[in-house]
Amino acid sequence: MESFGKNHQKELGDDLSPKPITLSKYSNRVELKTLLERSDRGAGLVGKRVVIGGWVKSSRAVKKDSPPPPPPPSVVGVPSPLSGGDQSHTTANIRCTEIIQSKMNIFRRFFDVLSGGGGKTYPIFDKTELAGQKTAPPPEYVFYFLISDGSSVSSLQVVVDSALSTVPATQLMDLGTCIVAEGVLRLPLAASTKHVIELEADKLLHVGTVDPEKYPLSKKQLPLHMLRDYSHFRPRTTTVGSVTRVHSALTLASHTFLQYHGFQYVQVPVITTTGFGEMFRVTTLLGKTDNEEEKKSVKEKDGFSIDTVKAAIKEKTRLIDHLKRSDSNREAVVAAVHDLKKTSDLASQLEMKQNSKSGTTLVKSEKLDFSKDFFGRDTYLTASGRFHLESYASALGKVYTLGPRFVADKIDNARHLAEMWNVETEVAFSELDDAMDCADEYFKFLCKYIIENRHEDMKFISKRVDKTITTRLEATASSSLLRFSYTEAISLLQKATARKFETKPEWGVALTTEHLSYLTDEIYKGPVIIHSYPKVAKPFYVRLNDDKKTVAAFDLVVPKVGVVITGSQNEERFEVLNARIGECGFTREKFEWYLDLRRHGTVKHSGISLSMEHMLLFATGLPDIKDAIPFPRSWGNANN
Repeated sequence: MESFGKNHQKELGDDLSPKPITLSKYSNRVELKTLLERSDRGAGLVGKRVVIGGWVKSSRAVKKDSPPPPPPPSVVGVPSPLSGGDQSHTTANIRCTEIIQSKMNIFRRFFDVLSGGGGKTYPIFDKTELAGQKTAPPPEYVFYFLISDGSSVSSLQVVVDSALSTVPATQLMDLGTCIVAEGVLRLPLAASTKHVIELEADKLLHVGTVDPEKYPLSKKQLPLHMLRDYSHFRPRTTTVGSVTRVHSALTLASHTFLQYHGFQYVQVPVITTTGFGEMFRVTTLLGKTDNEEEKKSVKEKDGFSIDTVKAAIKEKTRLIDHLKRSDSNREAVVAAVHDLKKTSDLASQLEMKQNSKSGTTLVKSEKLDFSKDFFGRDTYLTASGRFHLESYASALGKVYTLGPRFVADKIDNARHLAEMWNVETEVAFSELDDAMDCADEYFKFLCKYIIENRHEDMKFISKRVDKTITTRLEATASSSLLRFSYTEAISLLQKATARKFETKPEWGVALTTEHLSYLTDEIYKGPVIIHSYPKVAKPFYVRLNDDKKTVAAFDLVVPKVGVVITGSQNEERFEVLNARIGECGFTREKFEWYLDLRRHGTVKHSGISLSMEHMLLFATGLPDIKDAIPFPRSWGNANN
């Protein structure tokens, strides 16, 4: 039998399948996708020895030498699209099947009594029964695990003899337990099983246990909105795992499209001196005072400085950890904890006194001297990278970037985040039509790429989240996007006399979510591009059109989501841009470097900005943007 492990990094199954299996590089294991996403679903690899690692999605124990149990019964119906706490790759509700499994032996015993003890039974045991044993179950038990490693939406069934385990059975069977196992791939012994192959383990190389009382995913199936409170665990659910892989594919597709078309990747700063609107300020001045004597008086109390007390807290915390690990007597631990509490109280008193003296608990920005700040001037978290991209487009021609963008609007809804990731481009010698062409082709490329490269994930998402998503993506990728002006959009909205809008559609008002939804969901039933907005509805740097009322800007709007891509031709004329800065009341000094690009070698240029999270909403059908980013940041919410 061929070996497949750390010292045997050879391809397997070359003569059995067009897609050979290889060891995961930089990790001494086989990723499950290389087993389960083959055209034969792994059947050609039977008899191969592999090492796999992953987390337990479901488990059951069966008496050894008994016929293998049938697959868990399916639950009729598909869980709610809002449910994200799924623990298996199937559409059935796994928590329900686990309840059924846990009660199966009771029903079987009942039927045995009714039938006089006749008939064949499958002795499946739940964790409650196994927990009654003070040691691990004897060798007459076999564990069946569904393992997922995050590389695929599919899970692998792993069969483990209880004699291999060095941990109690109840810990081994807990959902979320991490297992690294070595064994041989085989055909399932149960003919009716849905699995093509399973792993018969003969070695358990690692077991990472969980505390089921504290591990949130082991208690019950959690809906997506509750999983946000456990953003460090939620990628272990099948739905969030699939969404994350689609997100990764969108990022790769973006680089692929732009690099293929000659764009150069440029990093732009997150901290900027230029901006407008609601922005996050960056400063180190809060909590500081200019009076050194006052600073000294509030820093010390009874001969203790805050720094000294904080250092003592760290040392006493380490001491408590040491006492707990060394099984010290309870009295010593209690005494150390009491001492730590007294020291922490002292630190709190010192900090409260310092804050009250310095008067900087709440400070208005106009009272701070930013010339003494870290950067010596006002700085903010950037809301757009296109400002800085312009300088490189003026030298390299076609450039792009990908990074976080920040907006401090106090808005909490299903389409808004304080931190989002944008793909932004800037092209020299380019006008508005060129930018719309770029957005059109880029958007359709992303749709096609997801369909072709994340087939298994999209198949799962279409079952679990949105049944129409694949059809919608295919239709979008092969269609032409309709383009019309803002003025035409207002005219269409005004003709909808039977529809009442909260914001009356009049020329000059910004198009609201309600307006955009009506245009894309009800009138055109697909993505559209709206261009030539009133100048008051777009930033000052967008190029003024000849009518002096509208500017060369556009939005690519999609059904159910809204704006996915914004774009514009920016103002290259120094006099016009300089006048627009004055009209908006901005301090010209902040934009001198930006004006320099017009003073020296100015050129027509345009670009686009794609919101990755909004694109992911369209690609998956997720209802809330907070589930489209690993660690959501929104008004009043930043958990970790």
